[in-house]
Amino acid sequence: MDAGGSELFESYEQDYEAIKVSITERLNASGSQAGEIKKQTLRAADREIDEANEILQQMEMELLNLPQGSKTRLQARMRAYKTDLERLKQTLKRAQTTSRSTSDRDELLGGASGGMDLDAASMDQRTRLLNGTDRLAESSRRLQDSHKIALETESLGANILSDLRGQREQIIHTRNTLLEADSSIDKASRTLKGMARRMATNKLITASIIVVLVFLILFVLYRKIFGP
Repeated sequence: MDAGGSELFESYEQDYEAIKVSITERLNASGSQAGEIKKQTLRAADREIDEANEILQQMEMELLNLPQGSKTRLQARMRAYKTDLERLKQTLKRAQTTSRSTSDRDELLGGASGGMDLDAASMDQRTRLLNGTDRLAESSRRLQDSHKIALETESLGANILSDLRGQREQIIHTRNTLLEADSSIDKASRTLKGMARRMATNKLITASIIVVLVFLILFVLYRKIFGP
């Protein structure tokens, strides 16, 4: 998107340079003109200055879509363009002031030629305005696309967070299950150890009883065999 924005900015720059040349040529030409021709030339230059000002405004809007590095570099050029345009405005004002002192005879002599120049200027301005409208529509479309991408990214991020939350709950549940199983194993181990101790005790008691019984049997047999 940054590269596309830079290309659009450069396109505005080319349009500005072209219209700047046209304004300069009209102002230079007005110096040798008089009457209505001069007035119409100055009016055409005035309209082109307004158009140049609109182009600079569009360039400033486009700067908002550019990264900070490119923005800083292009802002210096924007200041230079504004200075140039302000100089052209001052030149136009001086020419308009001078034009007001021309005679009615010079205005009448320049009427026909000036009318042709005005028609050409109007057609040129209409073409430029149409081009500016197309560029503005393109900028609006790009902004809408950017907004749509931002919304999709936000939705995707929300889904990822939801999945991570679900996985965290599963991990916690599994950990709790393992802790419960470990506790049960410990209990079973203690029970088995107790049973083993009881079995050992029972075996010892049983062996003692057997020894006593054997001793008693032998004693009884001895008494019967060797008794008085």
